[in-house]
Amino acid sequence: MTERRTVRIAMNGVTGRMGYRQHLVRSLLAIREQGGLDLGDGTTLWPEPVLVGRREHALKAMADQHGLTEWSTDLDAVLADPTVDIYFDAQVTSAREEALAKAIAAGKHLYTEKPTATGLSGALDLARLARDAGVKHGVVQDKLFLPGLLKLKRLIDGGFFGHVLSVRGEFGYWVFEGDWQSAQRPSWNYRHEDGGGIVVDMFPHWEYVLHELFGRVTSVTAHTATHIPRRWDERGEPYAATADDAAYGIFQLEGGAVAQINSSWAVRVNRDELVEFQVDGTDGSAVAGLRNCRVQHRSSTPKPVWNPDLPATEPFREQWQEVPDNATFDNGFKAQWELFLRHVVLDEPYHWDLLAGARGVQLAELGLRSSAEGRRLDVPEIAL
Repeated sequence: MTERRTVRIAMNGVTGRMGYRQHLVRSLLAIREQGGLDLGDGTTLWPEPVLVGRREHALKAMADQHGLTEWSTDLDAVLADPTVDIYFDAQVTSAREEALAKAIAAGKHLYTEKPTATGLSGALDLARLARDAGVKHGVVQDKLFLPGLLKLKRLIDGGFFGHVLSVRGEFGYWVFEGDWQSAQRPSWNYRHEDGGGIVVDMFPHWEYVLHELFGRVTSVTAHTATHIPRRWDERGEPYAATADDAAYGIFQLEGGAVAQINSSWAVRVNRDELVEFQVDGTDGSAVAGLRNCRVQHRSSTPKPVWNPDLPATEPFREQWQEVPDNATFDNGFKAQWELFLRHVVLDEPYHWDLLAGARGVQLAELGLRSSAEGRRLDVPEIAL
């Protein structure tokens, strides 16, 4: 007979878009809907969310909607509860560092969105505190679990590319200004004073994608811009957009490959997916998005000839081959949650920790500095 073991998780920031949709509904509640997490030893792990936030009415409505019984606006009281095992944070970045430090002091295991802090020193301090307290800790690195990047990882592991030469990434979409159509993202994302900006949002993602798939980032050259200087907030009030809404980065990687990644909330999409990475190697190339991945091997690479005087007749997109799924891909956030829960309960290996999160903060910090100073900056290795 299967034994059910409950793990209680304080979830702070679930009234926000990402915390609610990806972490509560599509991860923990989805695990409950499947009957819990099978640990493989006759035990099923049952996640019990404890909702935490500032807006009492929003927490109560959310709890009622999903049949949950526990919610609180008092973070200190929740952290003082000895039955709470894990603290999860999806708050605005400016509030995260203090809350994570409190959770560590309370002896809770940590799972958190990124960036983990507003600066590298704070991010490293959190990693040291967690290490010294002996608590387990993880940082969301969801893009590694996307079907498109899992297929790309399969190609890398199989030696498809030969020697990787370059990575080119395009990410972004048009975020409405908020005047005549409501914005798809919260207004704080566009205020520097509130911790907003596309560099602090996206460079931590690019750090772990590049680090895990291709090699450590050894230098960064970045140019940032605020293309849309005036936006309208959730109340319809105009405000000055003080944070960068676009970043154009060049990253040198260990091993010699070069990555170029454009990130923008002021670009209209003319690609198959909202993010795409093209990888070119001596033996083959691939284009990977959120879900799909296409390849062109050296042996089947066509021989186009540049002639601006004649229209192009080659069907370039049709000359690529789709990589098959060959597996069932779960929601990436849910997949990483399951790995972290197994890490906490079974002590299985897990390396997407606060030190990995600190590398993302470091790259964002250096990217902003590179843009401000107009020069390339080395990215030193960090350790605790």
